[in-house]
Amino acid sequence: MVASEAADTRRPSMPSPSEQLPDLDPGQQAALGEVGRRWGDGIDDPRSWHEALPVDPALDAYPSAVAPSRFGRFVPVAVAVEEADESDEAEETDESERLPTGMGTVRHRVRRALLGHPLRSSAIAHERMRKLIALPVLSADALSSVAYGPEAMLAILVLAGTAGLRNALPIAGAIAVLMLAVGVSYRQTIRAYPNGGGSYIVASGNLGRIPGLFAAAGLLVDYVLTVAVSVSAGVAALTSAVPSLAGSAVPIGLGVIAVLLAGNLRGVRQAGAMFAAPTYAFILAVALLIGFGLADAARHSFHAAAPPHLSVPQSAGVLLILRAFASGATAMTGVEAISDAVPTFHKAEWRNARTTLTIMISLLIVMFVGTVVVLHLSGVVPSGGQTALSQLARRLYGPGLLYGFTQAATAGILLLAANTAFNDFPRVLFYLARDRQAPRMFLRMGDRLAFSNGIVVLAVAAAALYAAFGGKTDPLIPLFAVGVFLAFTLSQAGMVVLWWRERGDRWRRSLACNAVGTVMSGAVFLTAGATKFLEGAWVAVIAVLVFVGLALGIRRYYDRLAAAVELSPDQDQTPQQIRHLSVVPLSVLDRAAMRALAYAASLGQPVLVLHVSPTEEEAERFRDYWRLWGAHLPLEVVVSPYRTTVTPLVGSLESLATRHRGLTLTVIIPEIVVRHWWQALLHDRIASRLRRMLRHLPSVVITSVPFHP
Repeated sequence: MVASEAADTRRPSMPSPSEQLPDLDPGQQAALGEVGRRWGDGIDDPRSWHEALPVDPALDAYPSAVAPSRFGRFVPVAVAVEEADESDEAEETDESERLPTGMGTVRHRVRRALLGHPLRSSAIAHERMRKLIALPVLSADALSSVAYGPEAMLAILVLAGTAGLRNALPIAGAIAVLMLAVGVSYRQTIRAYPNGGGSYIVASGNLGRIPGLFAAAGLLVDYVLTVAVSVSAGVAALTSAVPSLAGSAVPIGLGVIAVLLAGNLRGVRQAGAMFAAPTYAFILAVALLIGFGLADAARHSFHAAAPPHLSVPQSAGVLLILRAFASGATAMTGVEAISDAVPTFHKAEWRNARTTLTIMISLLIVMFVGTVVVLHLSGVVPSGGQTALSQLARRLYGPGLLYGFTQAATAGILLLAANTAFNDFPRVLFYLARDRQAPRMFLRMGDRLAFSNGIVVLAVAAAALYAAFGGKTDPLIPLFAVGVFLAFTLSQAGMVVLWWRERGDRWRRSLACNAVGTVMSGAVFLTAGATKFLEGAWVAVIAVLVFVGLALGIRRYYDRLAAAVELSPDQDQTPQQIRHLSVVPLSVLDRAAMRALAYAASLGQPVLVLHVSPTEEEAERFRDYWRLWGAHLPLEVVVSPYRTTVTPLVGSLESLATRHRGLTLTVIIPEIVVRHWWQALLHDRIASRLRRMLRHLPSVVITSVPFHP
């Protein structure tokens, strides 16, 4: 199947604000028409409801062209003027009336300063990345892993001394083959899913809901770890160059996560421009390291330098080699990012995405293998005081300008590589929420067309994990490979099923590529799970299982809710079937009470007033006041000898609702609206307590009548 054909058969995965308001299916549309017909049958003249409207509803809610002003998100609402010519300008409300006041003004200005002015939904088409920006934004995670992937592999091999280190080059070669296989596999994914095809979409569409949830869980766990590990490794690079900062590693890392949070809340274009330079600087720094390292090795006829004296606590057995392979394979985290973010590219999205993926895989292989080779030739092994790259740079350059550049570039890309997770974590949650397997709040786009809720959740989770592990990289590495290779395996297996089922153009070659990727990814997943389970991989396994369980529970809830709110001509009420009783609970007779009574009486429905009194004396006094007012409405006084107010009110209303099941009770509550937050502490908040306790009654409607003192 070619990309143009796939675009017609795949469900578009381009995020859109309209996903919050899903379409009605044909059955629901038919039911809606039948319900509307029944409404109309009981009305003599349906046009009377429109003609009786006491206001002109013709409001141009949002002008066709809105330029951000100093008032930011507050867009003028124009009110149509009667008998105005079409060329006349509509009146606008005074801008000062639209601004919040007090603390609201401060919060508004701080929000606008940090996040910028809001963008129209139509601007989503312009929030795209060209290849020059997409490469650093979406490849930062994968490329930055060169800073810790080779070191993680060598940290295992060094346990077997020189005998173990001899396996570094063969293992690096095997990982390079794995990178190539997975990269080619994801090129096929982009071709089949030109609108974006991450592991969740591919696995769900071809393997089913449960495998899709496991793929999504693996990705989400991996993205949280990506942020924590990238930041911890970046801080380690910084403290290697400036040891005096070692005691402040945790605050520095948390500060970096906060900066990443703010940058991504501003939107993808701003984040991309901010993160481009460090990625390119790191590519240059690694290229210089490899070049200088090979030149230095050439002067010694490429004979490897002897490593320092090493203790040998373990033998170079198969288990050690497998552990080293699994640790080194963490350099592949982030490879999927491009296939998941195809819609963020400039047109033609799928072609630009494939080109960017090819460049990224090529750079990753060269940088990873080149770094391992130079480390091997230089005799550098991991040590507790410095990172391996820091040792290598200091050995080749000395403590000069190039050393400083290498450490700064390494720290920069590691601290910013987490941006890949900030791009993809919210997108995966969006897809899950669209399929009713995550809370609907993750469907919402913020002012800057970013999935703000998902970004905040990722930042909080990563910050908590980073702080819990004390900002150290080594304890986090064992958690890494399980999630990412679980997602890789399920995604590639889904592609195998897709090619076998559809058998389109060049399907055999594509199936073979994805089959190889499935086998190799599955082997790494099993290896990492088995060899690193007791080292910490069990945490990732439990997190995946818990997430899948939660997602299934959320889906069951949304399915039950959808069935409950589904339109049905036989069950939905028409206006003629509803019998009203308005109930006004009052504690005192004041202006707020009079306003609530006037509102209730104006509805033209029967009204009952309820008063709860703590004593018989107060009850009689209230009745006297009521008669003094004129007793225009029926009054029921409930004496509460235990001095409670809300419970007797709720009991009376429950009794009314139970005895008269065909009656709709509209509880009209007078409520004081305070000017400042602290003034709310000076009131008893009976209105909010009543609303909370009455929500469970299906035949009760709660209305607040605000009074502004």
